[in-house]
Amino acid sequence: MKNYTDNKQRLLQLIQRLQELYPEANCTLEFKNIFELLICTQLSAQSTDARVNLVTPALFDRFPDPQSFAEADVTEIEQLIASVGIYKNKARNIKNCAIMLCEKYNGQVPDTMEDLVELPGTGRKTANLVLGEAFGQPAYIVDTHTGRLCRRIGLTDNEDPVKIEKDLRRLLPPEEDTGGLSLGLCHRLVHHGRVCCKARNPECDSCGIRDLCDTYNN
Repeated sequence: MKNYTDNKQRLLQLIQRLQELYPEANCTLEFKNIFELLICTQLSAQSTDARVNLVTPALFDRFPDPQSFAEADVTEIEQLIASVGIYKNKARNIKNCAIMLCEKYNGQVPDTMEDLVELPGTGRKTANLVLGEAFGQPAYIVDTHTGRLCRRIGLTDNEDPVKIEKDLRRLLPPEEDTGGLSLGLCHRLVHHGRVCCKARNPECDSCGIRDLCDTYNN
């Protein structure tokens, strides 16, 4: 991996290049408010955003707010999200998350990493997405696509998402993260991972960032 100065400069070039390639890239989950975003993101673990978007309209029509989820029969939540991966665990976490929101936060989604990760079913990836999308805070969302691309490009040597997040924060500290640079970067890395830099058979010859990529150039 290149040294810190080289990587920081390359990250800034990468951000600019990805903005040019994917100017409209954004969160593909469909939601109407912060609470819906939180639940959608919990549901997206080990599933696709497209699948989540199919089940949430009926889910939120039946349970439109934290109080209704808190009072729900967990089996009914299971039935409404049954087509999403590990739905039984997710249903239980969603209900318990809603209970905590009602009891501790007056039904409002908190706006700090420390509070968010205490909510059942909410890890750092979910918390970062909520902080970035809903509250405009620096957000380093490390999913399988982001991790894979950061390793291939050479921005990190780590496999662990928390360590990858730390590497990105070191290269682009929150105080330098103006205008949602980190959030936009992560959304565009995900999009690029889906359409070009795939887990198997990456399309390197047509890749618009290949000159910035260690894997391609080594």
